[in-house]
Amino acid sequence: MLRRTYDGQTCSIARTLEVVGERWTLLIVRDAARGVTRFDGFLDSLPIARNVLSDRLGTLVRHGVLERVRYQDRPPRHEYRLTAKGRELMPVLLALMEWGDRHLNDESGPPVVAEHAGCGGAVDVRLTCRECQGSVAPAEVVTREV
Repeated sequence: MLRRTYDGQTCSIARTLEVVGERWTLLIVRDAARGVTRFDGFLDSLPIARNVLSDRLGTLVRHGVLERVRYQDRPPRHEYRLTAKGRELMPVLLALMEWGDRHLNDESGPPVVAEHAGCGGAVDVRLTCRECQGSVAPAEVVTREV
């Protein structure tokens, strides 16, 4: 398989794409966040080849996004569970979902909604300034090298 790498780029986005930028990877993380933990469960939820799934799961385990936990000894079988590091990708997934709902949705509305487990309220991703605590519009965000 031809690997795409971002060698030589001093960029946190490029470094992150090295871990989660391959096709299927964020969908595996999405399904893990929805409670899928077993290899066959991922195969059932995604139209993905076994070898590709195995590769993606291995990458996510190596980078600490998922942990591999044995649930059966004979034959040995493992589950893949999101780590705290993996759960920190939830805002990324929600941002992609919100963007897709806004720009790629059909007339039937969004296929999935995000809700707070505690009260059932809608959950969204917001840009907030750490200094003044105010909301920031996407057009108001600038980046600079440090």
